[in-house]
Amino acid sequence: MDTNIVGVGVGITDRFRSVVEEKVSRIEHLAPRAQALEVKVTHRSYRNGRLEDDTVELTLDGKGPVVRAEATDTDKFAALDLAVDKISEQVRRAKDKRIDARNHPRGAKFEKGTGELSGIDVEPASVEVLRAVATGSVPVQETAAEDEDYTPVVIRQKEFGPEWMTVEDAVDRMELVGHDFFLFIDARTDHPSVVYRRKGWDYGVIALATQAAPAVEVAS
Repeated sequence: MDTNIVGVGVGITDRFRSVVEEKVSRIEHLAPRAQALEVKVTHRSYRNGRLEDDTVELTLDGKGPVVRAEATDTDKFAALDLAVDKISEQVRRAKDKRIDARNHPRGAKFEKGTGELSGIDVEPASVEVLRAVATGSVPVQETAAEDEDYTPVVIRQKEFGPEWMTVEDAVDRMELVGHDFFLFIDARTDHPSVVYRRKGWDYGVIALATQAAPAVEVAS
């Protein structure tokens, strides 16, 4: 398996490279079909007196979906250990889920005639949630002008292209990236949907019933 190590704001020492190589064998054992592992180390320093830290991001690529994990610690070696533990657990969970699916076939079943979806817990979104999503009315905490340079809240933004897939495939992708939810377009309905983890192997689905823009009321 090819290994690529990248440092952002930090140099990559020979010692760190050797430790990564030791960890690679553990990942290869769990994911023998993986072809490449990218290790990204990002060093961050803060102006508010907070201790500097390092974030290690692992991206495992090969035949099948991409698997990602990351961890942050004041020591990059500790962050590496945490990230390796996370990605190993994600791969292991996905493997156990495939075995469980073979031994106990189950999954969502969609009845075209009645429109009923069974085999997976579907929880409809509340009216308040649908209205907030449709109108974009997300509460924002206003800050004073002098505080604009610093805020303790860090909002990370990521943008991805839409992907059409089944609910079952979305659950598998969620397990591999190690998140508690996964956003996708349901291939059966063309509706934006989110699968999320509940307890054990239980999952839920929230879907928007329409993609049309909300009607605008004209004041009389």
